[in-house]
Amino acid sequence: MKKVLVTGGTVFVSRYVSEYYVKKGYQVYVLNRNRHAQPEGVTLIEADRNAPGDRLRDFHFDVVFDITARTAGEVETLLHAIGSCDDYIFISSSAVYPEHCTQPFHENTPTGENKFWGKYGTDKIQAEQTLMKEKPDAYILRPPYLYGPMNNVYREAFVFECALENRKFYLPGEGKMKLQFFYVEDLCRFMDVILDKKPDEHIFNVGNRECISIRDWVRLCYHTAGKDVQFVNADASIEQRKYFSFYNYEYCLDVSRQYSLMPETRPLAEGLREAFAWYSNNPDSVDKREYVKYIDENLAV
Repeated sequence: MKKVLVTGGTVFVSRYVSEYYVKKGYQVYVLNRNRHAQPEGVTLIEADRNAPGDRLRDFHFDVVFDITARTAGEVETLLHAIGSCDDYIFISSSAVYPEHCTQPFHENTPTGENKFWGKYGTDKIQAEQTLMKEKPDAYILRPPYLYGPMNNVYREAFVFECALENRKFYLPGEGKMKLQFFYVEDLCRFMDVILDKKPDEHIFNVGNRECISIRDWVRLCYHTAGKDVQFVNADASIEQRKYFSFYNYEYCLDVSRQYSLMPETRPLAEGLREAFAWYSNNPDSVDKREYVKYIDENLAV
């Protein structure tokens, strides 16, 4: 039985990863401050990852799934706190690529500040660099927008909510901007592939090969909820993030490396059905923003 550590374990990706590996029969430890309900079947190591003391000193882990690190300091502290580990997989971000670079972004695209993501992206870059210096055989995954069950981020949930309330949907411009997604279970499946095949490359863009326009994505979300959508095109001069769940920023990752190892991903329509089923039973588990309020007060016609 493999012994694995998941940082976090209580929210979206880290929770999904924890439950996924429990189901696979792994001995799953989660590292968090015990402020939320824990996944079933895990062993809690109650500590702040920034100050774990000696809580991890006597452990050897077959794998560390570092889902929550944002900074170099967080990576360094965890590596020095763990007794030992064989494999280390760090979930980074597509935010490490500057928006002005040629797209699609390849793993060899130079990293740098992205004006849309700012400090979040530069912190992730420094975390990657520290990890590669401290543990050169670690793996780094750079996803686009993750979605699926347990997603507490107000993205597809916002559109589902609008659909269930039979609201018109206020679309940025003509809705041509494209989005790239990755189903959270596919992320887990790809980590399985990495652990099995131990590829020579250690940095991977991950995601669906296909991108989708925001118009088509919203329509698909409404359809998933059993509704038809009526669009209203919002004035392009209005800041998009005041009423829509994505920045006005279109990007695309080259995921050829991923597909060479894992040639199939979950179709978006199927993944959204799983996301909607979870949301229907957990509407209060989403961190909502005031998009609807802004629309009603400023855009409604």
